[in-house]
Amino acid sequence: MATIKDVAKLAGVGLGTASRVVSGKGSVSPATLARVRAAIEELGFRPSHAARTLLSGSSQMIGVYIPVLSGTFYTPILQIIDNELRAAGLHMVVAFGAGLGDARQQAVEGISFLVERGCDGLILMTNLLQEEDVAALETMHKRMVVLNHSFASIASQCFTVDHAQGGALAARTLLDLGHREIAIVAGPSRLPDSVQRVQAFCATLAEAGIDTASLWQTERDFSPAGGWSAARELVASGHVCTALFCANDEMAVGALSYFQEAGIRVPQQLSVLGYDDTPSAEFSAPRLSTVHMPWREMTQNGLNALLNSCYDLQRPVTRDYPVSMTLRASLAAR
Repeated sequence: MATIKDVAKLAGVGLGTASRVVSGKGSVSPATLARVRAAIEELGFRPSHAARTLLSGSSQMIGVYIPVLSGTFYTPILQIIDNELRAAGLHMVVAFGAGLGDARQQAVEGISFLVERGCDGLILMTNLLQEEDVAALETMHKRMVVLNHSFASIASQCFTVDHAQGGALAARTLLDLGHREIAIVAGPSRLPDSVQRVQAFCATLAEAGIDTASLWQTERDFSPAGGWSAARELVASGHVCTALFCANDEMAVGALSYFQEAGIRVPQQLSVLGYDDTPSAEFSAPRLSTVHMPWREMTQNGLNALLNSCYDLQRPVTRDYPVSMTLRASLAAR
């Protein structure tokens, strides 16, 4: 395989001149540029990624950290990032929670992996870091954005959606359909965005005169299996309700599966409402009504801000992402 030294020798120029042509940085006379390019073509020279990094001082890679590599929530977000980066001639490197220690330590180690790989910028999706973790990370790598969470110390680098607005919209939707006996499957209480949506949901019901302390409520892990077991627990409890709100779509899909197995007709006997509007919602049976969170807009703007910082671009960046409702077949009037 030809090297940059071979190119320089064939073109009759110094190594530095050949490097400037390959990197596109620095001035080179038209005649010299033509000779070097002819040598590159004749030799079939293709600079390796490592060589391009040395020449340009940039790895052309963006690191992305996600907590888990499973489910339908993170996949569309990764697809958005990867498509945008490829269109810009860049590449994505993904790390996720793994290894020893608790979830917070796994997040720190996963992000450190991306830093060690020389990524030009980082996109972080995690609720598990603390402010002191962010401060330590800032000393190692300042070019980063956070999606779906906000840290006070780097608020301008955080891009999130309004989960309180989403929870309130879910409650108003059920109230408008006449539902007052409502069960809730919440997500993990350690995750701020999960807490925000459920608190806003309950607050909106309380404003309508509903005693939220009397509502049936349980907590699960955002997985289909968690939704399935919660639905089984609800049915076994004998608690009477006309609607079930699940704090994410995967739990709602799991609940729908259990209700079908138990012979409970949705929405004729029980309405089910999800949250996120992930691809699984569109193809469940029945198709799931869900709070549409503007993940694409959040991701696109966070990525734009990071690319502006890393590569001195001027991509547009906004922070207003309206929440809406996607109505499908799983909801009906009381």
